[in-house]
Amino acid sequence: QVQLVESGGGLVQAGGSLRLSCAASGSIFSAGAMGWYRQAPGKQRDLFAAISSGGSTNYADSVKGRFTISRDDAKNTVYLQMNSLKPEDTGVYYCNSDPWSDYWGQGTQVTVSS
Repeated sequence: QVQLVESGGGLVQAGGSLRLSCAASGSIFSAGAMGWYRQAPGKQRDLFAAISSGGSTNYADSVKGRFTISRDDAKNTVYLQMNSLKPEDTGVYYCNSDPWSDYWGQGTQVTVSS
């Protein structure tokens, strides 16, 4: 059974930092690439950071240079270090495989105040 548990969100002022974690169980982590997705209020859920099984990373332009995705295969965990946060980064953050599967966790709320 696949389970994804995101954590680490919170309320932070613009310019601040947060580190998100996603603990994955089941086969989803070993299948390959993992990604972080964000759903801003009133918008669709979009992929903005991904990491392959070999450690190659890709980022949306909106987060490039500010966010860093990493993975610990021994712990079946994906991380997201977020620096220089902006109010437009506000949303619910989810992890999933890339491309996404039908298994979604509860997400973790990130709110950036101006």
